[in-house]
Amino acid sequence: MAFGVILMFHGNFFWCVAAAALTLVVIYLDSLDGIVARRRGTTSDFGALFDITGDRIVEHIYWIFFATAGLVSLWAPIIFLSRSFLVDTLRAAAFSKAGKTPFGEKSMMRAGVTYFLTASRFSRGVYGAGKVIVFILLGTLLAISKAPQDVLGMLPATFPTLLASISNVLVWIVVAMNLIRGVPVLIDGRGYLFEKQTVEVMENENLGSV
Repeated sequence: MAFGVILMFHGNFFWCVAAAALTLVVIYLDSLDGIVARRRGTTSDFGALFDITGDRIVEHIYWIFFATAGLVSLWAPIIFLSRSFLVDTLRAAAFSKAGKTPFGEKSMMRAGVTYFLTASRFSRGVYGAGKVIVFILLGTLLAISKAPQDVLGMLPATFPTLLASISNVLVWIVVAMNLIRGVPVLIDGRGYLFEKQTVEVMENENLGSV
């Protein structure tokens, strides 16, 4: 559905309005699988990991598209992509070495603060809401840029500029949230990546001293 919405954004004003509205549905559907799994008692480790894959696909599609459309800085998708690769590498290591998942009872987060920032439903909900608001605002901006004159005449002259300013501020707030939620994963997850190497180095040093 996300791919379809991006195609709609390439259309005229009315297609863009529909795409902006459907963005809310896309983000909701992206979280619906987890809700259904919990209610049906069918949650799984694979589901927890695969759910993140869906999140990544959706958010990266939107960031890259809006960057190519000139509505956000290229640095936004660069930051999101880099953070995703780093964090997901550590999450994969935690799962393969210790069976730890990003969220839930087997979360790889060790400290209470890091769990709250990255894995709690509150943090994920606020972050998800921030993304959907930003994507809808950016989609609305794109629609306005294609609006017929009679539609533009119904809007205050300063509305597009004001909306662009608000959108830009919210974009960087969401980018900051992305980084704030990523740093704890790097801190708590580094042990899963380097634990074995650290032990081997210590054992070699002990053998050398003997």
